[in-house]
Amino acid sequence: MLLATHLERVFILKDKGQEIKLTDPEPKWSADAVLNFYANTYPILTTSKISNPKIKDDTVEYHFESVMGTKG
Repeated sequence: MLLATHLERVFILKDKGQEIKLTDPEPKWSADAVLNFYANTYPILTTSKISNPKIKDDTVEYHFESVMGTKG
């Protein structure tokens, strides 16, 4: 028998060299809606994009990647 399971989503933010794992506030929301939700807490997310999801350890990982360049 084949059993389908729902994989938990995890959102990962890299800020100042530190990786922060963010839980899924609402599984029904799109990844963009989650990004907007967390942008209130993490302002760097206002200039971030979402990477393609990857399955790792029975979770679906989304990475929030800053698109800000460095000066110099």
